[in-house]
Amino acid sequence: MNIERILIADVLANVEVGAEVTIGGWTRTVRASKGGFSFISLNDGSCMDCIQIVADKALANYESEISHLTTGCSLLIDGVVVESPGKGQRVEMHAKEVRVIGLADAETYPMQAKRHTFEFLRTQAHLRTRTNTFGAVARVRSAMAGLIHDYFQSRGFLYVHTPLITASDCEGAGELFRVTTMDPDAPPRDDAGAIDYSQDFFSRPTYLTVSGQLEAETYACSLGNVYTFGPTFRAENSNTPRHLAEFWMIEPEMAFCDLQTDADLAEDFLKNIFAGILNKCPSDMEFFNKRIDKTVIDTLTHIAESPFERITYTKAIEILEKADCQWQFPPAWGIDLQTEHERYLTEETFKKPVIITDYPSSIKPFYMRLSDDGKTVAAMDVLVPKIGEIIGGAQREERLDVLTERMAAQSMDAEDYWWYTDLRKYGTVPHAGFGLGFERTIQFATGMANIRDVIPYPRTPRSADF
Repeated sequence: MNIERILIADVLANVEVGAEVTIGGWTRTVRASKGGFSFISLNDGSCMDCIQIVADKALANYESEISHLTTGCSLLIDGVVVESPGKGQRVEMHAKEVRVIGLADAETYPMQAKRHTFEFLRTQAHLRTRTNTFGAVARVRSAMAGLIHDYFQSRGFLYVHTPLITASDCEGAGELFRVTTMDPDAPPRDDAGAIDYSQDFFSRPTYLTVSGQLEAETYACSLGNVYTFGPTFRAENSNTPRHLAEFWMIEPEMAFCDLQTDADLAEDFLKNIFAGILNKCPSDMEFFNKRIDKTVIDTLTHIAESPFERITYTKAIEILEKADCQWQFPPAWGIDLQTEHERYLTEETFKKPVIITDYPSSIKPFYMRLSDDGKTVAAMDVLVPKIGEIIGGAQREERLDVLTERMAAQSMDAEDYWWYTDLRKYGTVPHAGFGLGFERTIQFATGMANIRDVIPYPRTPRSADF
């Protein structure tokens, strides 16, 4: 079969009346007229809109196939683009040939032309992109990935593929998925009865990565500015609308960079991708603004056009302690900020994004640069309205003696990180970077309430379907 089809998005926007084209897609609705023809609403995923096809009873397969079409059938249609007499669409098509590629049983097809709950659609993740909402999510996700790559590539950053299997725990939280080929029912054991990991595939305990940061640092310390964009994994037993066990992270890392420059990049980066998604996906964003969250366009526009507020963690705690609020988690110096605190700062105090810096060293990982006061580290979090933290970053500790002291204080074996400490032995430089959770960013941009609805196949506790 020789198929040279044009996307429905192009037909609706660009193709001139009178042109003959071939399109393909899936039926959303089929309506037969008493006049002896059918109206077929077809969508191919290239845009939010369907195109209307008028199929006349004179077509050879009208009675045998076309008149029996139902929602979900796949078609290839050759036809002529004509001016649409209806409102809201520039053109429609008059079919010259309708080829039925695949039928969809009307009794069992789950994506019927009606409203479905998001909870139900999670059970149909393999088909839910045929709905308006999840088609729009997929297009926004794809466009945002492209904008992120364009942002860094246009600024001379190198794209680095860091390993998914690692022996290190970057965050030190211990929420790791183990990777092994050993028989779980009969693992090899040493003389003391402990599991003998020397007989495992990698001859040591290994895990799915929680971050590509440490490996990205090694590349930044020889190649300058780099970034990663890939999947990461957290074995955190959190059943919330904001947590996934598998998600994607964007992590730039820059040599000869301090915390201030790191924060500057984070602010510019967010402004660029949010302005870019409004420009690149206008109809999808209009859909989210109308059907999901009536504030998303104003929110993204405000972020793109507003200077971010910058305060220290100590100042943030002072503001929160003076606030007339009934906190679920009362704020206090030395305790990490909770989402309720972050949202108060962005939505009530400053009414715009906030960058908080200089967190207590006791609540941050070993690799963050210790400040001169000995109590805080050169860390930052970027907070936005509605969700709180969207970016976490820091200047890295480039001093070998301080780094090894911090590792020892957190009961880490420096020998396990010999390659990481080597960076501080051979030509050490100040460097900094940050991490952005891709799904949380899409969730924020679209207004979707649950993070499980912005990734194709969500991985959560007790759920690994599809």
